[in-house]
Amino acid sequence: MEITIKGDKEFDDIPSLKSKALRINLNENIYGTFAEIGAGQETCRHFFRAGGASGTIAKAMSAYDKNFSDAIYGVEEDGRYVTEARLRKMLTQEMEHMETRLTREKNPNKLFFAYANTVATIDFAKQFKGHGWVGLKYQVDPHQDYNEIILHVRFKETDARLQQETLGVLGINLIYGAFYKYNEPKRLLRHLYDHLDKDQLEIDTINFSGPVFKNVDNRLMSLQLVKNGMTDAVMFGPDGKNVLPAKVFYKKNILALRGSFRPVTRVNMAMYEKSYEMFTKENKVDKDKTVVVFEITLSNLRAEGKIDEQDFMDRADLLCSLGQSVMISNFQEYYKVVEYFSNYTKSRIGLAMGVSNLVDVFDEKYYRHLSGGILEAFGKLFFKDLKVYLYPMKDLDTGELITSENLKVHPRMKELYKFFKYNGKVIDIKDYDEKIMNVFSREILDMISNGKKGWEDMVPESTAHLIKDYRLFGYSRKPLLLRKRKDS
Repeated sequence: MEITIKGDKEFDDIPSLKSKALRINLNENIYGTFAEIGAGQETCRHFFRAGGASGTIAKAMSAYDKNFSDAIYGVEEDGRYVTEARLRKMLTQEMEHMETRLTREKNPNKLFFAYANTVATIDFAKQFKGHGWVGLKYQVDPHQDYNEIILHVRFKETDARLQQETLGVLGINLIYGAFYKYNEPKRLLRHLYDHLDKDQLEIDTINFSGPVFKNVDNRLMSLQLVKNGMTDAVMFGPDGKNVLPAKVFYKKNILALRGSFRPVTRVNMAMYEKSYEMFTKENKVDKDKTVVVFEITLSNLRAEGKIDEQDFMDRADLLCSLGQSVMISNFQEYYKVVEYFSNYTKSRIGLAMGVSNLVDVFDEKYYRHLSGGILEAFGKLFFKDLKVYLYPMKDLDTGELITSENLKVHPRMKELYKFFKYNGKVIDIKDYDEKIMNVFSREILDMISNGKKGWEDMVPESTAHLIKDYRLFGYSRKPLLLRKRKDS
């Protein structure tokens, strides 16, 4: 039997925090536990204050002492407490306690839930602003399996008390949204910021799972985080699952390739392979501690106007099928992505790009919003341990090969470019394939959509098969056998 939970009439009519907590408390079927570590019981107290909490709260606890926490949830292999693994252990154990202590026979209509968070607020020296994992395991039907919403947050406020209060508001929004907005995940995501400002909190990873979210692709949810301004960048691995960028990039050498990848071409892959080979031969680079990421900017996704989510998924699927990790960012300028990486690592960063991209880097129009203009941007780039690996290009009119030695930037930028290049920041990729020099994704896209032949030789072989099988990018020829597309 499904317990009906009705949604609000208007999105703009946002209930107060007390109203949200009270609505949960007055629902006779919603019943669960709160386990909060690191910032007090900030979420739970909203339910206590709203009234009627005895019908909602089975248990509230805060295993603040590390020894007690280890005794309850076990010791983590890495010795850390603010981790996704810790959060999952908390949710699993608290739900097991609910099921063993409250039998279904006596509580046939109860919708069990376990809410947990493990956070570190700003330190005393105010060097680290703090972060945390927040999650909910719950039911909307007592006969269904459990659903989960797990997210990672970064605090932006510089006061521990304010961060605690922010965490409490987020917890209320998460629990309320999970029960009353679960059938509209995108709206649920936006409602996480009810009564909050984006200057208070950043949500950089979220994952939905369970029967009510069976049709949710978490990569699309990640895209929403960037699109809604909740974070600047999100990432997912070759398996298509969302991952925490900080976990992937922490103390690693990073090689990044930016592009539209619409579709990914043989040039893209050649640029990756050759730059990776050069990057990992650098003295400062440990191959075993190197991460490669293919980056697509939000502005690129908007190139055709409104963001086409299916188009985004097509590009993501192709890159993942090639074993690559994908990052979606809100960084239009390269110096911003380098700054972002530098938040997580002091090791060498490499950017692989084509000639036209490097010319754009030296275009002043991208830096007019900075008080120091292009000099400020390049100051941020120059003082990082950065290398640019440049893939050459043939001039379509003259047939001349364009490299770092003869590319043309604006006359005002010549000296700045020379300074950047001759300080070893730009390295030419010399082992290139002349046969694919004139391959461009826009030309491939035009050939595919207009039914022209020959584009298959311009993309990786596996990519060509996927485009045909799934009829991506306007491919209309009916395949002999259309493979069943795997669920994401």
